[in-house]
Amino acid sequence: MIRGDHPPPMTWHVLTGEYPPQPGGVSDYTRALARGLVGAGHTVEVWAPPCDGFDAGDRGITVHRLPDRFGLRSLQCLTRALDRLPAPRRLLVQYVPRAFGWKGANLPFCLWLRSRRHDSLWVMFHEVMFLAEGDHRVSRLALAAVNRWMATLVAGASERAFVSIPGWRPMLEPLLRKGASVMWLPVPSAIPVLEDPAATAAIRARYAAGHPLVGHFGTYGAAVGALLERTLESLAVMSNCHVLLLGEGSDLACRALTSAHPSLAGRLFATGRLAPDDVSHHIAACDLMLQPYPDGISSRRTTAMVALSHGRPIVTTAGWLTEPMWAEAGAAMFAPVDDPHALAVASVAALSDVSRREETGRRAAALYDARFHVRHSVAVLLSANAA
Repeated sequence: MIRGDHPPPMTWHVLTGEYPPQPGGVSDYTRALARGLVGAGHTVEVWAPPCDGFDAGDRGITVHRLPDRFGLRSLQCLTRALDRLPAPRRLLVQYVPRAFGWKGANLPFCLWLRSRRHDSLWVMFHEVMFLAEGDHRVSRLALAAVNRWMATLVAGASERAFVSIPGWRPMLEPLLRKGASVMWLPVPSAIPVLEDPAATAAIRARYAAGHPLVGHFGTYGAAVGALLERTLESLAVMSNCHVLLLGEGSDLACRALTSAHPSLAGRLFATGRLAPDDVSHHIAACDLMLQPYPDGISSRRTTAMVALSHGRPIVTTAGWLTEPMWAEAGAAMFAPVDDPHALAVASVAALSDVSRREETGRRAAALYDARFHVRHSVAVLLSANAA
């Protein structure tokens, strides 16, 4: 339903570095947000790089596949297409520096965005810039410098700026136009919550076989993968649990881990990429979710949102990006970022305390509904549109 104090329905032009069937957290987020806007009576035009496979064909959402990854041909295509449309045109950019190609240094795209200041340019900063953080290699320092220049151009051209986590605010605010402010736009889960006891029981029979079942949902990048490997190495010694890896690349990660750590053989399993409905069933089958992050759990982590929305207890890391609300809500169990053994200890403690797991799961579901459901993101956008 569209509230009476909101402007009439409009078309949102969403520019994103990935969109389904392309995998990734920003991809899933963008589709969920587009669906939410359509549900509020608006139409959405998505502009995304080329990919294999077929677009979803959601009602009210038109997907335009660009000729490249926001290179010069794509910018020419965008310019021609947008200039044919009547003004005002609302551009909503899903900004992650590395998502737009050029190895995270697509300065021409940022200059192009700056040239579109006559449009209504809104930017969702999933990340603001790459930080070298003690890495003194020339290539990394150069990328950090270019990323800052890119963020300065984009933020300075933005009519409205949003962030995926409050932690990005101090980094972004100095780059904005005078008088501009930053709004937090919660990142929801893109996986539906489905209840199917028969499917859940079958999954437990296949993977748990009478043992506790610990799940991990992710993309198995280097930083998270290293934390996960060291945690599972300790967990294998301390518990008889089985572990189920979910998500794109989980099958490759499983083979690599069992090869490096033979003690995990017969106890570590993987699904590979699953359809969203199947992800829901597998998450529901797990006793707890082990979700370590090198900068700590935060509201930008879509994999954490999936566990949260399903009411699964989460064992995770507390780091510099972790918001106070996680501990305040009692929605997760924590260990320090730099202590994989402590993560394993926390997991074993959670597995041995059913009542604590159930209470943490209830609090997780309540926090998700109160703060992260997609309706909150849509409400923020519509309220900003009405202002």
